[in-house]
Amino acid sequence: MSLTNINIRTDSEIKAQAQEVFASLGIDMTTAINIFLRQAIRTQGIPFPLTVEPMKRTPKPDCMKGKIWMSDDFDAPLEDFKEYME
Repeated sequence: MSLTNINIRTDSEIKAQAQEVFASLGIDMTTAINIFLRQAIRTQGIPFPLTVEPMKRTPKPDCMKGKIWMSDDFDAPLEDFKEYME
């Protein structure tokens, strides 16, 4: 397998917040981006819903606290994702 580099630009605060989330999952930015890319290939599109209207918030069950939790109706905005990882 040959490797290549991808250069992207993003807001420094977004990068820092994403790195915190990924660190809490035990992965780095490179791993997270590779997961995204593989899921995009697998689903043949963006691997999460894109909408223009806000979706209703689904509370996380207490039994899932501290675990990775996603479902088909996952609807938290990106800035609220950390709440799901507490």
